[in-house]
Amino acid sequence: MAQNSTPPERSTDSGIEVKRVYGPADLDGWDPGTQVGEPGSYPYTRGIRPDMYRGRLWTMRQYAGFGTAESTNERFKFLLDAGQTGLSCAFDLPTQMGYDSDHPRAEGEVGKVGVAIDSLADMRLLLAGLPLDRVTTSMTINATAAVLLLLYQLVAEENGVDPTRLGGTIQNDILKEYVARGTYIYPPRPSMRLVTDTFSYCAEHLPAWNTISISGYHIREAGSTAVQEIAFTIANGIAYVEAALAAGLDVDAFAPRLSFFWNAHNNLFEEVAKYRAARRMWARLMTERFGAKDEKSRLLRFHTQTGGSTLTAQQPENNIVRVTVQAMAAALGGTQSLHTNGFDEALGLPTERAAKIALRTQQIVGYESGIADTVDPLGGSWFVESLTDEVESAAWAYLERIDAMGGAVSAIEAQYMQDEIEQAAYAFAKAVDSGDKVVVGVNRFVDAVDEPADVFPIDVELQRAQVARVARVRSERDQAGVEAALADLGAAARGTQNLLPPMKVALSRMATLGEVSDVLRGIFGEYRPGG
Repeated sequence: MAQNSTPPERSTDSGIEVKRVYGPADLDGWDPGTQVGEPGSYPYTRGIRPDMYRGRLWTMRQYAGFGTAESTNERFKFLLDAGQTGLSCAFDLPTQMGYDSDHPRAEGEVGKVGVAIDSLADMRLLLAGLPLDRVTTSMTINATAAVLLLLYQLVAEENGVDPTRLGGTIQNDILKEYVARGTYIYPPRPSMRLVTDTFSYCAEHLPAWNTISISGYHIREAGSTAVQEIAFTIANGIAYVEAALAAGLDVDAFAPRLSFFWNAHNNLFEEVAKYRAARRMWARLMTERFGAKDEKSRLLRFHTQTGGSTLTAQQPENNIVRVTVQAMAAALGGTQSLHTNGFDEALGLPTERAAKIALRTQQIVGYESGIADTVDPLGGSWFVESLTDEVESAAWAYLERIDAMGGAVSAIEAQYMQDEIEQAAYAFAKAVDSGDKVVVGVNRFVDAVDEPADVFPIDVELQRAQVARVARVRSERDQAGVEAALADLGAAARGTQNLLPPMKVALSRMATLGEVSDVLRGIFGEYRPGG
């Protein structure tokens, strides 16, 4: 039978055409000095440090958090003993939404997708026995980011750790919650005040802390393309910088502590191009648009997590391979830290076995693959350099449209980003349904019967125990002192002073996360989409 002489067209997940072969003509007129530069030099296409992983591997920061503070503390210690080099904490939905575990809206959600933290008492248990002066901690928290950061600082101070030595990151990226994730509390503009107040507070009190992790991860999880992921995330980053400048902060006072959080999907070359393009775009924006003078202000430092939405419940062991490809993309793209997902996460929280395999995946990539032996191993590839340029060009086009709408906050309020992501997600789902997009084990190479898999057990008594702890905290504290501190917080919210100092006083007196959030709800209101 004759072979078809015209093979089907190929494209990346963002719809960028992939040619049969690439050569010098694809970089005609391309200036490597301007477009790429040297590693550690502007525009940082090849990485933010001259030696990258030759000096030190990326931080292996496995995400953990479930149930009680005690059980999460045990998982932290298990991962540290297995060779993890940084902590990363997930919080349950009530904690993310500013509700205590005994609130009616917390029913059935306490400790389910992360750890429940209601007060300083829980944070003490979460961090017990951990070397806070030596290990960095990332906390995936947004609407209540300031609360969790202050609780962390309070525990560190109780243990004699100087706050200036505390290292870590709070996600604190509220804009993407309106775009893609939904764990917001207040409307966008007062939420932005909380973000910039945190910038200012940390510049004075926690100078080594990353005050925000501007997240494309959740934008991608909601269904965006790779191009949309970096475009919408960088647009949000621009909005944070503009808000901080409007609040009177100097760009070089806060920009060095900005960080980003990217997804890693299966199209290895587009993912590498995405990271390289994003780094270059941010350097140019901070230099040309915002006039940053400090080199650290221009560096796009980022954490990567492998793509949760790419994991399948069918043939779950296949996810180990997917995660490996994604981890390689992150390393080839120059990430500063990495979380690799457990192969069983489409079924439930990762078991200890899955968490260890995920960590071992990073270690094998880092120590055995050779990826870390040279900087930017794919740099100079006609395909990768051309693709980097195309991803960047498409992302700039989105940024121009968002700028024309008045910036990210206005674009979010107009539902522009949300609509674009919804269309991309729909197109992807149609491609999977039709078989145009192959997902092994789902629409091709399907098993008649899937092997049963171990699933992480859920403790049905957890909520009852957590509710009892909240009640005990309230019964043992100085109630008059708590009420006075919450009143001071309310006065600050109605005025213009930084919200974090009075918030810290309230939390130190054992005010709960829900009580602090309720004070702000009463003044700022709650966000209702389309309302």
